Amino acid sequence: MARKPKKDAKKKEETAESINIPDAAGTPAGDAAPAEGPLLQILAQYTKDASFENPNAPDSLRSGQDAPAIDLNVEVKGTPMDDNTAEVTIMVSARAQRGDAVAFICELEYSGLFAFANVPADQIQALILIECPRILFPFARKIIADMTQDGGFPPLLLEPLDFAALYRQQNGGSQAVN
Repeated sequence: MARKPKKDAKKKEETAESINIPDAAGTPAGDAAPAEGPLLQILAQYTKDASFENPNAPDSLRSGQDAPAIDLNVEVKGTPMDDNTAEVTIMVSARAQRGDAVAFICELEYSGLFAFANVPADQIQALILIECPRILFPFARKIIADMTQDGGFPPLLLEPLDFAALYRQQNGGSQAVN
């Protein structure tokens, strides 16, 4: 009987998820020891508020209709909790209409609680409004797609957003995308 090679029995040390934060030039922190470079840790992710309205169902779901026009708005809000933690919320609202009739209204507030260390004070706002929403966005995108699909429509797939470009465009203010 042939023997299977033994798998490496080393156990990996489990730690909270942390990320090396890119510097101002956009390159990740080097191979420095974790305590020396800036760190970002995800403490929690959660839905704060979610709503889906289909006010004209079942008429809005009849086949053979034109695709609705969708008005989409995405906003990011960062709220410092103390010197090294912040809550970041992505607010997504989508309103679909066919003429004067509302097909659906979908709204989501998806948040995360983040801890950071070794971040220069002048880079904290960029961290909160670029890196944190970049982490949260795929989860919010999935929830929006599921909500619209569960409401009887094709899934609304949000295009990926460049939060760094939005931040630069707004000069450090909160950003909105229409």
